[in-house]
Amino acid sequence: MEDVHVRLGERDVLRGVDVELTERRVGIVGANGSGKSTLARLLNGLVVPTAGRVLVDGLDTRRDGAAVRRRAGFVFTDPDAQIVMPTVAEDVAYSVRGVPASERDRIVRDALAARGLAHHADHPAHLLSGGQKQLLALTSVLAARPRLVVADEPTTLLDLRNTRRFAAELAALPQQVVLVSHDLTLMDAMDRVLVVDDGRVVADDAPGPAVAHYRRLVDEAAPASRRGAS
Repeated sequence: MEDVHVRLGERDVLRGVDVELTERRVGIVGANGSGKSTLARLLNGLVVPTAGRVLVDGLDTRRDGAAVRRRAGFVFTDPDAQIVMPTVAEDVAYSVRGVPASERDRIVRDALAARGLAHHADHPAHLLSGGQKQLLALTSVLAARPRLVVADEPTTLLDLRNTRRFAAELAALPQQVVLVSHDLTLMDAMDRVLVVDDGRVVADDAPGPAVAHYRRLVDEAAPASRRGAS
């Protein structure tokens, strides 16, 4: 990202973001409305910059959005907003286009088996449990063989057990992963963490120092009553 600005309506959502993300695991944290989800969406062209440019594998997201999205898969917070086909197998197959049917079927079978969803292949996708839906969303993204996986608060709707499982799935991926999350414990597994505040990257460091910086921001923004002031 090179001097990226994003303006939505009358609001500057991001201002002067200038980062290069090369690490295998990158975390992004920040308060609601800070701009962190917008920053994540820039990485696969779901949002394009108002000014500046975003390059993914040398491709400009403004000019080459479709090609960028083939390289950068995106996992949303709510899997129901991402699952588009009636059954589990059909949803994964929807991501595998441009290959012979026999090859597509093999890719779908292997993808479902890898996430423990093989026995649910013909199950109505929207009747899965919350944890299974998020695994299906990830499986469908991975079936397209992206080089980058961007996950925007993917564990927000999950219980602790499914959060841990989903985090383990992300940790095992060979692809580069960019993870946006309010769950600061997930940042421990990152190689690098960005802290976004008021549309700017205000810290960019290893997980420990970056999360400590974010906690200070939260404390400073807390109401006086919470800080014990009279």
